[in-house]
Amino acid sequence: MNGSRPAALEYLREMKSLGSGTVSSDIVLFPPFTLIPLMAEAAADAGIETGGQDLFWLEKGAFTGEISPAMLVDAGASWFLAGHSERRHVFRETDDIVRKKLEAGLETGLRGIFCVGELLEERDAGRTEEVVRRQVESALRGLGCVTNENFVIAYEPVWAIGTGLTATPDEAERMHSLIREWVAGTMSNDFADNTRIQYGGSVKPDNAAEILSRPSVNGALVGGASLNAGSFMDILKAVPTRD
Repeated sequence: MNGSRPAALEYLREMKSLGSGTVSSDIVLFPPFTLIPLMAEAAADAGIETGGQDLFWLEKGAFTGEISPAMLVDAGASWFLAGHSERRHVFRETDDIVRKKLEAGLETGLRGIFCVGELLEERDAGRTEEVVRRQVESALRGLGCVTNENFVIAYEPVWAIGTGLTATPDEAERMHSLIREWVAGTMSNDFADNTRIQYGGSVKPDNAAEILSRPSVNGALVGGASLNAGSFMDILKAVPTRD
């Protein structure tokens, strides 16, 4: 929940001047709903796509305050987030709600970043694998509209967001490898092998290169560090070039 119209346009001007259109990575920004129509065209000019931070799973109706997938498309978005840690743990979204949102967004033609991750108390209780596996399997089981082109997973260890803590590169690699195994068990080995899995636990310019160098880490879901164009570009430049 950040940003204004003037600040959004200035941000995109700065991103373009810093070379956002020349990096090899795919870049997606998820601004507040109110800024998507303003940013979509300027973002494309800077080599950036736009997405919605959330959506509702029905097309229309008496759901005050909600945004449908078709409304996101109409606003100029091409991506959406489903299951972000703040939606799960601040707004108490269940696995069932996240699954409905994921399916609705994909069926509308949007591409989705599906977020999973454990709380500190779940980690301390030794339940990390149980929690994340449940989140993955409940979202993907029987989901016919998902492809490697429209679907990305982001692993967000909630205990590492805004706390100054970060999973070690070895921890991130281990969890990403397990997530890939669970995707394979729910979908197929081929689907899992080609699924992009991002890390989303307080990625910053000073830790990005080490985390992103791990073979099972295929990108980053960046939080606070993305609010500054310079620090965001530093992270993008830390992404290793791979065949």
